[in-house]
Amino acid sequence: MDINMALTLIGGLALFLYGMNVMGGGLEKLAGGRLEQILEKLTANPIKAVLLGAGVTAAVQSSAATTVMLIGFVNAGIMRLHQAVGVIMGANIGTTITAWILSLSGLDGDSFLINMLKPTSFSPVFAIVGIILIMAGKTDRKKTLGSIFIGFAILMFGMNMMSGAVEPLSDSEKFRDMLTLFTNPLLGVFAGALITTIMQSSSVSVGILQAVSSTGALNFSAALPIILGQNIGSCTTAMISSVGTSKNAKRVAVVHLCFNIIGTVLFLSGFYILNALFDFTFMDGPINETMIAIVHTIFNLSVTAVLLPFTKLLEKLAYLLVKEEKNKEEKINPEDQFRLLDDRFLQSPAFAIEHCRSVAAQMADISRASIHAALKITNKYSDDLLQEINDMEDMVDMYEDRLGTYLVKLSSTDLTFRDSQSVATLLHNIGDFERISDHAKNIAQTAKERHDKHIHFSERASEEINVVGDAVKEILDLAVKAATEQDLYSAYLVEPLEEVVDQLRTKLKSRHVKRLQKGMCTIELGFIFTDLLTNLERVSDHCSNIAVCLIQVNDDNFETHEYIRTVKTSGEAFDSEVARYLQKYKLPAKDF
Repeated sequence: MDINMALTLIGGLALFLYGMNVMGGGLEKLAGGRLEQILEKLTANPIKAVLLGAGVTAAVQSSAATTVMLIGFVNAGIMRLHQAVGVIMGANIGTTITAWILSLSGLDGDSFLINMLKPTSFSPVFAIVGIILIMAGKTDRKKTLGSIFIGFAILMFGMNMMSGAVEPLSDSEKFRDMLTLFTNPLLGVFAGALITTIMQSSSVSVGILQAVSSTGALNFSAALPIILGQNIGSCTTAMISSVGTSKNAKRVAVVHLCFNIIGTVLFLSGFYILNALFDFTFMDGPINETMIAIVHTIFNLSVTAVLLPFTKLLEKLAYLLVKEEKNKEEKINPEDQFRLLDDRFLQSPAFAIEHCRSVAAQMADISRASIHAALKITNKYSDDLLQEINDMEDMVDMYEDRLGTYLVKLSSTDLTFRDSQSVATLLHNIGDFERISDHAKNIAQTAKERHDKHIHFSERASEEINVVGDAVKEILDLAVKAATEQDLYSAYLVEPLEEVVDQLRTKLKSRHVKRLQKGMCTIELGFIFTDLLTNLERVSDHCSNIAVCLIQVNDDNFETHEYIRTVKTSGEAFDSEVARYLQKYKLPAKDF
């Protein structure tokens, strides 16, 4: 092989890898996390698991990606090991689709239909359609579809380059002698596993083998163990991904490896026994692209059929190989609360965003609970409740740190415009929820100050605080619902209620001044009363921020102050809601 052939081969491989990456990424984006959501809700039915595993892998064109996702699910505790076993088997079947697509380059014939099925005929059409969709498409979906077409065209072009580069080797005796080495089953399996480990994709290694087979120098006896070894090599990505995960997550990777090793041993043993009995004449004949796809498919289907009834035994084997540590006390790990924020899910940004929403919802609930507890301690002080509020504030801080860091990582992935907006909204919201919990802590501190100094609000002042507190509880409920359920109706109700809270604060400050003038309140108690009102009003401000952010994203409008000004001067609808809330949260009659 001269330097030009080597460069052509490497260039073809580079285009093949890039095309596979672009096409796989586009398919993942087009799915928008739906495939992963199907897997997440998987039932314990093994046959369904196999079918779903095959379907998802065929869609994303990567068994490794599916297995890595399963490791993330099991590590996060949202899927059990026995559910993952069937999906792993199905993933091996799903990955055979790539080999069938690549085998189209080996079609022979002069008919119009066969010529149109050849990649050299339809790849340019795919490229043209893809570039039109990318340049002229006005939606993310059309642009993503365009990237899939472009990726496929590049992939097939790279495949043709590799086939062309190795074609002259068909006349090389040294090349033929080298290929005969792989007729040794152990050497062939090792070679297939090694190539796949280096390429990190069984689809790519199968593509390379199909390119070599186009020379006619590769015999069936040499190709068979390589194909089986490629399945074992596909486990490498999952094994690496399982490092640092829970015991059960590690067992997912072990099941994947054991399944392929056991399957390879059984298939090779059975095949060579039959060969010894019947002397298969095709063993020394050349193998082509289509035959490789057939062998790849038969192997995965037959092994799945044989081992499917023994899924529980595979599960037990995984438990034997990855043992629980005895006599080790199980410690509660705070990180368990963030197990949905697994870096493995970053491969599917749309799905990762859904998990971020789930974690953000937990954070919102804690923030809301802290405000409820703070209002409770205002009426009746308790050291235990104070500690609970402080603990909740610490927990919310931890949520903001972990979720914020994960969202920043997510923002650096290849996001659609809508997903990018979702990430920005989540980052915005968690900042507001964190500040809400800070205000809960501040409110609790005012209660502690009053308790320590043995000073109390008057009965009328307490009633007034309770009215504002009830209004803040409702506005917080609306904001949480808007943020966690993407509820626009609740979001639209926030601003009128925020206006009412502002008015209540103004009125109560005025009443407080009059109480001071009449000598019915002290300066010190007045400061505490004002701090309490300010914190409650700030909570409503953050609720407004959360609601307005959701509305703006929905309307593609990002002028916050302009939006609020427009809403408050919009006329009857806004004024009607304000009047309703004023009636609902009516202050007690003036009786200083």
